[in-house]
Formats: sequence, C-alpha cells, structure tokens
Amino acid sequence: MGLTSNKVLVSAVALAVVLFLATVWLWPRLARRGWRPVVGRVGLLLVTQVTLFAAVGLAANRSFLFYGSWADLFGQEQDMGVVVDHAAGSKHLRVLGTQGLDVPGGGRPSVGGQIQKVMVAGDRSGIVSPAYVYLPPEYFQPQYAKRTFPASVVLTGYPGTAENLIKGLNYPKTAYLQAKAGRMQPMILVMLRPTVAPPRDTECVDVPGGPQTETFFAQDLPKAVSERYRVGKRARNWGFMGNSTGGYCALKMALHHPDRFTAGAGFSAYYRAAEDVTTGDLFHGDDALRKRGDLLWSLEHRPRGETSFLVTSSKRGESNLKGTRQFIKKVKSPATVSSIILDSGGHNFNTWNRELPPGLIWMGGRLSAN
Repeated sequence: MGLTSNKVLVSAVALAVVLFLATVWLWPRLARRGWRPVVGRVGLLLVTQVTLFAAVGLAANRSFLFYGSWADLFGQEQDMGVVVDHAAGSKHLRVLGTQGLDVPGGGRPSVGGQIQKVMVAGDRSGIVSPAYVYLPPEYFQPQYAKRTFPASVVLTGYPGTAENLIKGLNYPKTAYLQAKAGRMQPMILVMLRPTVAPPRDTECVDVPGGPQTETFFAQDLPKAVSERYRVGKRARNWGFMGNSTGGYCALKMALHHPDRFTAGAGFSAYYRAAEDVTTGDLFHGDDALRKRGDLLWSLEHRPRGETSFLVTSSKRGESNLKGTRQFIKKVKSPATVSSIILDSGGHNFNTWNRELPPGLIWMGGRLSAN
C-alpha cells in the first residue's frame, strides 16, 4: 500500500483507536505493583502514542504531500523499471515513462493530454534532474502537428517532490480544464522541484564551487525541452511559476533572465534567498551575490526588462504580505506586475489551489506560441 493511500491512513487510524481502547480495557489489570505490570503500562502507552503520531503524520503527509512514497520517506532511490525512450532527438532529455490524466478520455493523449516523466541533463551546469512534462491534448492532434506551444517551468517548494505538482496542486488537470473552457491557450508545463542537488536547498543560486542551479534552470532546462518538444526558444515562449521556494525561484528567474522568460509567477513567494542549515553557505562571503539574491534590491539596482510578474499573498495567514506589497511598489516600467491578495489563506496547498486557476490563466495570456 502506498504512503499516501487511503488504506494506509485508515489502517493507521483504526490501529490507534484499537490500541487506545485496549489501553483503557487492560489498565486495571496492569495497575498492580511489580516490574511486569509497569512494563505493560509503559509498553501500551508507548505503542499507542507512536501509532497515534503515525496516524497524524500520515494524515498531514496525505494533505500536503511532503513525501510521495515510502522510498521517498526513507531517502531511498526508486527504480522505475520502465523503458527508456532514446529515439526523440535530444541528448539532454530522456523520456522515462508516460501517464494519462484523470479526465474523461484521459487514456488517449489527443483527448486528455499526457504527462511524461523525463530526465534532464544540463550541459553547462552538469546537473541531472528528473521532471514531469505535461503536454496538452492539442499537442497530439493532427491539426496542430506543425504548431509550437508556449511553456512554463513549474517548481514546488522545498523540500517538496515533483509529484506534489500533479497530485496535490493538480497543475496538469487545472491547465487542461482552463484550456478546455477557453480561458487560456494550451500550454506545456515542465514540472520539477527546486532541489536539483538533493538534499541541499540551493535557492536557485549558482553556488561558488557548488551546484550551478540558476544556470540549470535559466539555460539548460529550456534548451533541453525546446530540443525535445515543439516549444519556441524565445523569451516570449517561456514562463516560470512556483509556490514558496519555487515562487521565489520563479520571480528570480524572470527578473534576472528577461531574455529567457517573459513572465514569472510566485505563489506565496518570499523575496530574499534563505540562508540556514538546509542551504549551507550559498554565497561564500560574496556580498554582490547575496544582494543579487534579494529580489527587492535587484528591482532597484539592476536593469529592468519587459517582464511580467504575478505575486500572491493573503491579508491573514501569510507572512509575505509586507514583502509582496514592497515588491509591487518597486516594479517599474517597462516591467509590469499583477497580484492576487486573498482575505485569508495560509502557506498551504488549499491556498495555492485557490490561486492556481487564475494564475495559469494569467500566465497563458502573457506567453506566445510563436
């Protein structure tokens, strides 16, 4: 049974309830003196508490999808056991497997689109990372055979998994539904986590002497995708979006690379690179690099491109409201900025699912297929 399955959660809850009832029932028998009753009481309490915490943890994980599988939870590599597609024209991107969408006719790519699990290898950065690519139904339809499509990179927060973008935030299905309703143009989504040098949180920084994460996202990833799929290579063909750490990265990429990305959307983003035990020393004493990682500083001190930004927050529940308002004020022409400010909403999947549909529509309206 999978880590996020209903059976696992129900079994854990049922076991916790049974052990609680057993503790209540057996307690009078274990109230006597002696080492055996004492061990029995301690054992019952310990097992019941562990089971209870496991049930709560499984429920929280199922809601927020911190871990997608048992192997992910225990830090083990997961052997996919799938056929590798080498036939498609790019040495920088390999297709590892495919899956349909949970929509009517989702088993047929020309009806429901397709999600492809891929492996991306960066020439410049040397980083190799798994990702998922959502291709809309039109990509497989004969009348669109010679058409290129706009694309957006989509990042999770830290330490999320790329599966969160499919299972928890439903990016492919939401894009499918919005395009089907005519609210946005069909768009390719390139979905992955920002942790491309696990377990380190590199904050999408080119770390001196370390992982060249910014180079991977700004140069290697668009190049690999454009080689493999019908996606243009100009800035107007590409956007970048994400939540939390992924939102910071999205705004940063669009801000620092207007020649690569014409739009950046940050859901619950923060505006300065984190520096803590998960990141290690990102800047190695280089104050210029540290300032560059501060988006509010960059808006004032770096050249501005014709970039569109979308930022989100809420009046109650988000800690980034002040920074979001500062970001909005600092964006100057020729750049433009839009925002979604909810009355209330925390830093969680429920909030992002409320912002995602209008966010995808916004992104689709700023990208060009040609």
